[in-house]
Amino acid sequence: MHTDTISAGVVHDVPEDLRQVLVGDEAALALWEDITPIARNEWICWVEDAKKLETRHRRIARVRTDLKAGKRRPCCWPGCAHR
Repeated sequence: MHTDTISAGVVHDVPEDLRQVLVGDEAALALWEDITPIARNEWICWVEDAKKLETRHRRIARVRTDLKAGKRRPCCWPGCAHR
């Protein structure tokens, strides 16, 4: 199911670095497409909320591993303030 088009969140579009990771992993991409637009929005906002580049990279990696572990939203984060 490799595709360049993936579903976005309610408010946020998928940033390129996160899109590349998801498109490169069929299982993670399938799980991404299975969550709600609000849940995708939470993941995207959580990634974009990182202050440091290394934190952003770590969060992007966690999106993939957490989705594969059955998590549908970021853990221990207050949520997107943009919706």
